[in-house]
Amino acid sequence: MKANKPSLILFFLALLCTIIFDCTGQDFLAVYAKAIVLPAIFFYFLISSNYKIGKTEAFIFFFCFVGQVFDLMEVEVSKIGAVLSFLLVYMLLLRFFIVNHKRIKLRRKDILPVFIVVVFIIYLLISVLSLQADSIKKLNFIYTFYGIVLSILSYFSFVSYITKGTHITLLMSLMAISYIFSDIFYIFNEYFSFSVVLVLIRDITQILAYYFMAEYFLEKTKTGKRIIIQ
Repeated sequence: MKANKPSLILFFLALLCTIIFDCTGQDFLAVYAKAIVLPAIFFYFLISSNYKIGKTEAFIFFFCFVGQVFDLMEVEVSKIGAVLSFLLVYMLLLRFFIVNHKRIKLRRKDILPVFIVVVFIIYLLISVLSLQADSIKKLNFIYTFYGIVLSILSYFSFVSYITKGTHITLLMSLMAISYIFSDIFYIFNEYFSFSVVLVLIRDITQILAYYFMAEYFLEKTKTGKRIIIQ
């Protein structure tokens, strides 16, 4: 067994336990299961990369961990703490994309799918922000800025996949989709009455976002090494 496999197995076991505990209403146990997720995927990434990690990746994992801790604490400052932490994550990811990827060049055949993507992202942003949850009213500016940053991140990911169609851009898109649905269903859980389905979708998409993010960083490192060798 490869050295990174135990961490990956632990990650998916934590995901499975989270699903089971969410379905059975064992919130206390679900918290413990979710607490294992991020350390497991971080060690998987660290071992897979031969213990090499850049500053940006390190800060991204750190703020993901901080945001996860705030989310699990459920105290008065949890919501604002989680929002600010993941806002920093998205800003760092966006910076990472811009610095480490070539400028996107649109072809004529890409115009229609890109237009559809832009309309879809704007529609989601406006629809979610229009929900009149009390917590969103109090933090309207922060949530709006948060939504804009995530929308730009998603646009860059989806358009990169449309124009390039590579494995790494697929991972970028899957990561963006997971973060989008995680945040949307986080707000739905605040706005609507409790639903196991909403909680499940929120938790599964958030956990999968971490997996796709780690795989993206690993694939980006592999791609960089191939370019150097060539």
